[in-house]
Amino acid sequence: MVLLPVSAKSQNREVIEVYMTLEEVIEMAQRQSLAYFRAKNMYLAQYWSFRSYKASKLPSLTLSSTPVTFDRSITLLQDSEGYRERSTFTSDASLAISQNVPLTGGVFDVTSSLSRIYNLDDETTQFRSVPFSVGFTQSLNGYNQFKWQSRIAPVEFEQAKLEFIQELENIAYRATNFFFNVATAEINRRIADVNYANADTLYRIGKGRFEIGTITQDELLDLELSLLNARLEVSRADINLKQANAALNSFLGVGDDIHIVCEVPDQLPSLTINVDEALNYAMESNPEILGYKLQILNAEQNVARERAQTGLNADIRANIGVNKNADEMESAYMSPFLDQQFVRVGLSVPIVDWGDRKGRIQMSKSNKEVTEATVKQSLVDFEQNALITFLNFNLQEEQVEIAAKADIVAQLGFDVTMQRFMIGKVDVIRLNSARNSLDAAKRNYINALKNYWTSYYDIRRLA
Repeated sequence: MVLLPVSAKSQNREVIEVYMTLEEVIEMAQRQSLAYFRAKNMYLAQYWSFRSYKASKLPSLTLSSTPVTFDRSITLLQDSEGYRERSTFTSDASLAISQNVPLTGGVFDVTSSLSRIYNLDDETTQFRSVPFSVGFTQSLNGYNQFKWQSRIAPVEFEQAKLEFIQELENIAYRATNFFFNVATAEINRRIADVNYANADTLYRIGKGRFEIGTITQDELLDLELSLLNARLEVSRADINLKQANAALNSFLGVGDDIHIVCEVPDQLPSLTINVDEALNYAMESNPEILGYKLQILNAEQNVARERAQTGLNADIRANIGVNKNADEMESAYMSPFLDQQFVRVGLSVPIVDWGDRKGRIQMSKSNKEVTEATVKQSLVDFEQNALITFLNFNLQEEQVEIAAKADIVAQLGFDVTMQRFMIGKVDVIRLNSARNSLDAAKRNYINALKNYWTSYYDIRRLA
């Protein structure tokens, strides 16, 4: 970046003028603007979400412990009719390795645990150990959340990457708009200054001609009115320029003591968009396409979940291992051990639900069909809008060339009209018309440049 600071005093504050090209403004916006930091953190959030999904596929090691449990209860004594108070302190700890099984949706685990029970009544201590226990938990309702995560999570992360890239192009698009808003305000300010200077000169000449009788009083009043209007336009242009600069500074994240002077690009790249090729890029790289895919996947997941949750629910838990009780901790881990076997099957069968199950399934199916139809229409609209955008860009270069030629012609026409007015060959009305045409031509040229570059970055963020 080339910085050419020019100091100026404004309200007891030093203002620095910085000359910047469009590329420099875009580079700064993509490096330090609030929009960039927002896009970056949104991407990082999705990145860590994807890392969490990847971690869920790996084994996890968990240490669980209950340091102290106090239990005071009344129990019935064996072979008697009496009761006995029993007070115990219990401490336990377990170490477990678990592994999700994406193929079936179950969870495989290996556990080792140790418990210490201290009886306050007879002051005895007992240890219970489970050196190892191998278990497996599986839901039998047909819904496998790991399967759906493996289909959805990678698509979400890929969409996040494409959204971050697209957001950088969107920042460039917004920066281009802010840049040309300032450039347009600067052009309008220069036009206002020139018009005011010309109006002042013409009014002074008109006063002299009125005194010698070569122009009428109404023509002199027209010149005075033009001078007043020109002075008003200078004030308006100055306010608009300050507002445009403030908006650009806010977007770039720079202080209000910086006054950015925009250097408008006068050279256009020789670029013609191949519509079919650009459309292929858009269909492959635009995050909206992945968003449509995610909508279908989420709708299918909802149907599968409703079917599983509203039908027969069954799950199984089984584990095998060894255990032992002993009065000393060392003995709790010495052979022989007792076998530990456990199998549990749970069932939940809806008997009467008054059509709730069927209604929820049908509703999820209907939502899926609506989503599919909406996505289909959205794809058609996306392609049509993309084609229009690509075709429109190919017309922008010609529009800039025409606007540039019109600006030159309008300038020549105004110069000739001004010279003829000086020698009394043209009246005030004709001069004002030539000046309005010149102002319109300059504004049309800067607008044509703005349309070209915004269309250019619109294509980049689209494709």
